[in-house]
Amino acid sequence: MITVKAPGKLYIAGEYAVVESGFPAIIVALNQFVTATISPSDTVGSIVSKQYQENSIYWRRQGDAMVFDNRDNPFHYILSAISLTESYAREAGRELGVYHLGINSELDSADGKKYGLGSSAAVTVATIKALCQFYKLPMDKSKLFKLAAIAHLSVQGNGSLGDIAASVYGGWIAYHSFDRQWLQVQRQNCSLTELLAMTWPDLKIELLTPPADLRLMIGWTGSPASTSHLVDKVAMVKAKQRTEYQTFLQESKACLKRMVQGFHAGDLQQIQTELRHNRQLLQDLGAFSHVTIETPILKKMITIAETAGAAAKTSGAGGGDCGIVLIDQAIKPTTMLKQWAQEGIERLNLNVHTVSDQSISNV
Repeated sequence: MITVKAPGKLYIAGEYAVVESGFPAIIVALNQFVTATISPSDTVGSIVSKQYQENSIYWRRQGDAMVFDNRDNPFHYILSAISLTESYAREAGRELGVYHLGINSELDSADGKKYGLGSSAAVTVATIKALCQFYKLPMDKSKLFKLAAIAHLSVQGNGSLGDIAASVYGGWIAYHSFDRQWLQVQRQNCSLTELLAMTWPDLKIELLTPPADLRLMIGWTGSPASTSHLVDKVAMVKAKQRTEYQTFLQESKACLKRMVQGFHAGDLQQIQTELRHNRQLLQDLGAFSHVTIETPILKKMITIAETAGAAAKTSGAGGGDCGIVLIDQAIKPTTMLKQWAQEGIERLNLNVHTVSDQSISNV
């Protein structure tokens, strides 16, 4: 049996701007995982998730096609990952097999709470990692990111794919999104093998080392949010509010550049200053796009954290889910956590997941 893991993520800064080609964000991988297991089967394969056991899928191989007994399923990202990886396997001359694929996610709670930790990205990455081992396909991080990005984008249709990068590379990363229009054209003209070997325009992934005195804390509001829905709503105002939107993009890029410099210098204060600036930029974006990024409970969470001497903001698309706090290790957060609990804000006791092989890449 093959067993692989892929971590969840949280956005630290650069949200919304990062969906535009070449614009940066800082993202962190967390020590909660999606685990994929795969084992060969003779005639009937299965896709089973511990979280959705009542919707397990059974399938057979008809030539190279997967034929399902049940098409009504919540496994769209898994199926997209399988389809892409098996296309790549066929290009590599592999004979397609039948197997049982098991998925188990720690990214949502046992009682079904959605924390917004990037489960769709992690499940895509984990599925591809498992299948690449099953088919004995050579796979480095660059190729894994690209294959998972294509699979995820084909389902979601928008977004920056930064959550895929965090799940592949681990740790703290500075991520610049690639040109998705270029990718759409190349997919029509190139094989997957060729596409994975190419340098993708504007794509850059850099691993960051946080200052020793930086502590990341996460608060969950109890209210899930739909990233793709919120991104779509902001996208609709681009043409109408073009000047404001372009100003937002350029200021976000400058803010993230200064924040990355703070990481390079080990300067917690600079990182906190730019986190607060990024929060203000997102508030401005929410105001002119009429999208609620910072909900009242997220605002409470942030205010409590700032009173404790930390820097805080929404994480990801906002509208619910999590807020993040960057605080000096020397500050005791006892009062902050007590006030969070009084407001119904749950602290997620998670840590950063790092990987052993460090990489910087224009991939």
